[in-house]
Amino acid sequence: MSTVDSNDSLGRFLTIADTAELLNVSLSQTYSLVRSGELPAIRIGNKGQWRIEREVLESFILAKYEESRRAALWNQSDFANVSDFHTLELQSRR
Repeated sequence: MSTVDSNDSLGRFLTIADTAELLNVSLSQTYSLVRSGELPAIRIGNKGQWRIEREVLESFILAKYEESRRAALWNQSDFANVSDFHTLELQSRR
């Protein structure tokens, strides 16, 4: 399973375990992403099991790539070493 699109047998929605495997992270890290709202998910059934839509996961991954790209560009900019900008950037991440 190298990408979300490569495995149609999983269906439209992924379990937490499927998502953790695709992201190559632990179950607890995946639960943390879902509980924080960083990775949108829905609760299904009487037990309230979490499900992540495949398209939402793909959008999440793309957003993380964009975040990394922007951080790299910022670090290369002339303003990266200006203390006021660096402090504001750190505060905005909290």
